[in-house]
Amino acid sequence: MLPGADRAARRVQLVCMAAGATTLLDQAVLNIAVPSMRQSLGAGAADVQWIVAGYSLTFGLALVPGGSLGDLRGRKHLFLAGIAVFLLAGVAAATGAGPGTVIGARLVQGAAAGLVNSQVIGTIQDVFQGVDRGRALGLYAVTSGVAAALGPPLGGALVAGLGPAAGWRCCLLLSAPLAVLTLTLAARWLPPPRRTAGNARLDAVGLTLACGCTLTLMVPFIRTPGSGGAALLWAGAAVGLAALFTLHQRRRARHGRRPLVHPALTASRPYMLGTAVAMAQFGASLASSLVLTVFLQDGLGHSALLTAAVTFPAAVAMGVSSGLAWRLVRRIGPSTVTVGLTLGIAAALTGAAVALAVPGGPLPLALAATQLVVGAASGLSVSPNQTQVLQHAPAEAAGVGGGILQMAQRIAAAVCLSAVSAVYLHTASGPSGAAGPRSAYALASCVCAGLLVVALTLSLLVRRDTPPGTPTPARATEAEPTAKPA
Repeated sequence: MLPGADRAARRVQLVCMAAGATTLLDQAVLNIAVPSMRQSLGAGAADVQWIVAGYSLTFGLALVPGGSLGDLRGRKHLFLAGIAVFLLAGVAAATGAGPGTVIGARLVQGAAAGLVNSQVIGTIQDVFQGVDRGRALGLYAVTSGVAAALGPPLGGALVAGLGPAAGWRCCLLLSAPLAVLTLTLAARWLPPPRRTAGNARLDAVGLTLACGCTLTLMVPFIRTPGSGGAALLWAGAAVGLAALFTLHQRRRARHGRRPLVHPALTASRPYMLGTAVAMAQFGASLASSLVLTVFLQDGLGHSALLTAAVTFPAAVAMGVSSGLAWRLVRRIGPSTVTVGLTLGIAAALTGAAVALAVPGGPLPLALAATQLVVGAASGLSVSPNQTQVLQHAPAEAAGVGGGILQMAQRIAAAVCLSAVSAVYLHTASGPSGAAGPRSAYALASCVCAGLLVVALTLSLLVRRDTPPGTPTPARATEAEPTAKPA
């Protein structure tokens, strides 16, 4: 059953879920079509890298500006514009005749997806309260996760059925019908724009500095610098821009103007720690999924469809556990995140042991079983932690608070994907035969378990720093209405 006290709120939830499915399916379905695309377009390795990673880069860049604009100008028009641009850019990418056209279209499409998703988080914050907010965020996460899991098998079927040349283009068009449906429903069902009282203006300088800082943090991990000197330049630029951004925000606050990052966000230790928990968990999750895919296909020589079958149980388990997580939150509160992270650590370590001990024949089945636990752990930790983090964002900063949270996750994903895949590739290139990939996967899984240990430690600090009287999402419903008028 959808959250919300009335039909209008439940319709808003359906629009948000459709947006998540549209943008995440598009990103997931492309990975399996990359070899066909590269052959069809005659693209080089650098071109393919930007086609795949450029989407995530501009997605992350658009989150904070999109959230800030939504807070100040209202969300509906930005949502509609983002979906429309996403649809047009997807068509341009699917019909592109050369690598440059596809790269440019994917960059635009990623920015549009980031704009849409920042409005989704802000809209959920506006419409839902208490446990309904947790359930709404959970359903949004579940829909996105299931769409991401369905991407590889759908892409594999299209490439196998239509052939490499037409298959990858249809993969890029797969999200177009969903985008049309989302655009239609959003135009009818999203609440009208809410205008901010007062003379608040957009912090253009802060947005520029924030985008520059995000670029300097993500680009070196998407495109590795060619030398140590170049890496130091990137690091210096990131530190310098971060310092300038901090000084600008403080100066703006001293002069009585609204900073880009609301003071309530930076002053809230639970918000900052919870965001760090989300970063570690999100980075570990994406890195472990990537390494598992590379291990099964490149290391053991299995097909893309078998790989998708191994990872699919994680999506199913995440869907089920996310739907039930709010019940556990009602019983044990923030400890739900602790339970989920602990289960995730156990699953990662078990996966490492399975890779080393189980023979080749039953290995995919054994790994699928561990993925079932991985998905259950994610469902118990992702949406409850997200809800706890965002309850510390005031209403006037709901969009930018959600944008910062998602942007931090994207930065963590870029770092963790680069670092963990490097660990796997370096270890796998050592010993010959099956022992090399198996040992590499086990080591990479242990690294991901270590990231989850960091997340678990931070989540315990969040519980310690949260005052006893602070209402959990479950208890908040006793004192608040379940939904605002849409």
